[in-house]
Amino acid sequence: MKLHKIIVLFLNIFFWFVSINLVSAEVKLPSLISDGLVLQRNAEVKIWGWSSPEENINIDFNNTVYKTKANANGKWVFALNNLKAGGPYVMTISGTNTITINNVLVGDVWLCSGQSNMEISMQRVKPLYEDDIKSANNPKIHYIEIPKRYNFKEPQEDIEAVTWKEVNQDNILQFSAVAYFFAEELNKTYNVPIGIINSSLGGAPAESWLSEDALKEFPNYYEELQKFKNDDLIGEIQNYDNQNWKDWHYELFNKDLGNKNNPWYSQNIDTTNWDGMEVPGYWDKEKIAGKNGVVWFRKDIEIPKSMLNKTLKLNLGRVVDSDSVYVNGTFVGTTGYKYPPRRYNIPSNLLVEGKNNITVRVINESGDGGFYLDKPYEIKSDDKTIDLKGIWKYKLGAEMPPKEGQTFIRWKPTGLFNAMLSPLLNYTIKGAVWYQGEANTKNPKEYETLFPALIKNWRAKFNQGDFPFLFVQLPNYQESNSHPTESSWAELRDAQLKTLSLPNTAMAVAIDLGEWNDIHPLNKKDVAKRLVLAARKLAYKEKNIVSSGPTLKGKKIKGNKIILKFDNIGSGLVAKGGELKEFAIAGSDQKFLWAKAVIKKNKIIVSSEAVKNPVAVRYAWADNPDKANLYNKENLPASPFRTDNW
Repeated sequence: MKLHKIIVLFLNIFFWFVSINLVSAEVKLPSLISDGLVLQRNAEVKIWGWSSPEENINIDFNNTVYKTKANANGKWVFALNNLKAGGPYVMTISGTNTITINNVLVGDVWLCSGQSNMEISMQRVKPLYEDDIKSANNPKIHYIEIPKRYNFKEPQEDIEAVTWKEVNQDNILQFSAVAYFFAEELNKTYNVPIGIINSSLGGAPAESWLSEDALKEFPNYYEELQKFKNDDLIGEIQNYDNQNWKDWHYELFNKDLGNKNNPWYSQNIDTTNWDGMEVPGYWDKEKIAGKNGVVWFRKDIEIPKSMLNKTLKLNLGRVVDSDSVYVNGTFVGTTGYKYPPRRYNIPSNLLVEGKNNITVRVINESGDGGFYLDKPYEIKSDDKTIDLKGIWKYKLGAEMPPKEGQTFIRWKPTGLFNAMLSPLLNYTIKGAVWYQGEANTKNPKEYETLFPALIKNWRAKFNQGDFPFLFVQLPNYQESNSHPTESSWAELRDAQLKTLSLPNTAMAVAIDLGEWNDIHPLNKKDVAKRLVLAARKLAYKEKNIVSSGPTLKGKKIKGNKIILKFDNIGSGLVAKGGELKEFAIAGSDQKFLWAKAVIKKNKIIVSSEAVKNPVAVRYAWADNPDKANLYNKENLPASPFRTDNW
């Protein structure tokens, strides 16, 4: 009996504490609703959060007080309508407690998403835009970056604490380059505040951004998602990958002859018996062809007195896969994977007049190791450059078997939607900007349905109608071909082009803005300018603007010629720099040959003496159609296209 009374007393105390906690629960806001937020003008805007059940909540904003009440689960939401552009304002939200939000702007909010080419920051593209960076100071552009997380089990309601940032010298280098230039151009054009929500992740395929219900259209991805709901499986994979990485690099370090008693980055190393290799280049044609592990490279250079006592810039292009760099025996920097440009500073006291040494320790995990071609390899001061290209001495430090690849769990289906998109769904936006596709080039045919499904999925989940959806077509990449060829990159561009059949979509063509040897081209400003042209036409309803380059409208076969008609010709079609290039033609045998193409009355006539009965034409159909030169007179390039569907 006494035990029964004790249990009852304990339960009464427990429920009393619970009730006290519920009654005194503080008003809580999602991370997006914080200092510096930008609200969408001329639309219904939601302000939402959590509190005690049925608590009365007030918002005081721009001389208006709004009232609501939390539901039985402690959730509440306000609807603010038809706000006019302006600010900064102060917003006060009160219930049991009071929260003050400062520096609130009203303008246009754009969601920017995709993979690495959207993610890449102003820091990465700094060499191209030093003047833009120095002048960046705009309190009317605010930017927030969503933490890079994944969740396979359920859509998240909130993200961890992050802050809105206004453009200034303290943070400009952190901003997505495409997103910043897009915002800057819009702000300049319309003189309204611009809010950018950057939710992007390098390497992410489209399926990682779809909700679970949308994945049912793609059974393989849906099944994969179910598998990765298992935390034990994820932990097992991560542990295996981590251990594999540690074991491989630990063995590598212990094997590396260059890390022994007299390390090979020291100044007094005798390289007489080392071999020579042209840098930039790859060692697939050297004595160490096919080997993975560590290779050491050394080069002696002459430094004039005029370059002493200055902090110099050392550019070493890009290296496959990682590098550690030493100058005169002193470590100056390292980069852990192959994609980033190698930019290091040489301290002012490190160089001497005359002979100096640069040593690069290269770790290559698999495939061909070496130095990317057609990149800068140099030491620079303000007024002088020393070219580092040429013969470098090299020696194998350690040979290893190729390292096993890892499982990139963060890219698995739905993970990014749940963690990086779902928390944004209550937030009113003007539209979305998407730069992605590289990760799906292995299955471009699938992208024809996957990408439209993503757009429809987002629009359904945001519940804001068919909001404007802008996207970037993949740029030119990899080595060019001397003859017509098949191309997965061209097929994916074609899938992107077909997506324009969805309402309220627009595409920025970037076929002339890529770099053959870099999947992350630095020219992000021109990409953004073309996106802005698309936005002005699509989202801002400007009528008298040419927003796109030529797009194929139709074809007509006439004898041994195919006549092509185009939309978006602007003031007229032009062949930039001479005769039209990158046109190919085929008969029923499906064998494409280079063709002659001429512009007549804003149509293009394509023919080849070798193809008497043509049935199909392709334009710029390659990974890197570097001679593509069909534009309109507004200097906007034509989208690559094909008339066949073989």
